[in-house]
Amino acid sequence: LMAGVDQFGGNNDAGPVIEAYAMGVREHGEEFMRARFEASAVRLLRNMFRTGLFENPYLDADETAQTVGNPAFMRAGYEAQLKSLVLVKNRNDVLPLARGTAVYVPQRQVPARTDFFGNLTPARTEDPIDVAIAGRYVTVTDDPDAADAALVVITEPGGSGGFRMQQYGPYTATHARATSVAGGDPLETFTNRSYRGKTVTTANASDLQVVLDTRAAMPGKPVIVVLHTSRPTVVAEFEPSVDAFLVSFGVQDQALMDILTGAAEPSGLLPLQMPAHMRTVEEQAEDIPLDMEPHVDAAGNAYDFAFGMNWSGVIDDARTARYGRARSAAERTP
Repeated sequence: LMAGVDQFGGNNDAGPVIEAYAMGVREHGEEFMRARFEASAVRLLRNMFRTGLFENPYLDADETAQTVGNPAFMRAGYEAQLKSLVLVKNRNDVLPLARGTAVYVPQRQVPARTDFFGNLTPARTEDPIDVAIAGRYVTVTDDPDAADAALVVITEPGGSGGFRMQQYGPYTATHARATSVAGGDPLETFTNRSYRGKTVTTANASDLQVVLDTRAAMPGKPVIVVLHTSRPTVVAEFEPSVDAFLVSFGVQDQALMDILTGAAEPSGLLPLQMPAHMRTVEEQAEDIPLDMEPHVDAAGNAYDFAFGMNWSGVIDDARTARYGRARSAAERTP
């Protein structure tokens, strides 16, 4: 509250909030703390009042019918999904796939995990893509010997406790900051939160393994990887083993298949850098953009900010000219 925060999320227990109020009363007096709590309440409720949630909480069904599912809106949304997909590798032009191609789609092994609130989700095996949708475009098979190509769909490295990292294999933070920027919580007996020297593993290392296993099971056949991610990812662990590589930031399966089979051409550019390794992640400066060493693949392409490919090769247009200049300026920043 004293830092200007009005809402504390991630907590379902009133106890800490009441305790915070009591701490404030002891330090500033009850009149002050009551006024401070009420100021937050006013700011939070004002947003609800402005949308009419209290005066008129009912929807106009006719207006809703014209808005939700509006064909023009849906077309625009779908086009945005297609434009967001980024092709970063297409060795020997294996993409687009011909309609009806026999494609092996290995299942994902999703490990058990415990969420922020302590709820346990059991381990499971799942199809990484809707097989019914994929089957409209290609012939899906679970036999790599019967397939002409493989489609492996994975997600970004996920933490299993400890600090977050961007690679799938175990990592020891030998290059992390020796002294943390943040620290000094009143409930802590230390001020340095550095994790230098600590080791962490990802919860979904099986995603990396399924790529490598698929490559081994299909020698001489194209292996295509789709990576669902929301942040920079160290791809050096699997990129050399794949023939085509598509980066997704959260789209529906139909959009993926439209790109993979050529119903639409990829046009997206990376909105971030794909780091070459964890060392460059650790050594980047928090206040300087685009200062990581990007991954470079066998074709010599750097997976840098504003990189992307279409069916003709590396995209070179007004966007790359503009953002390339921005990247160059960032690289010159001392």
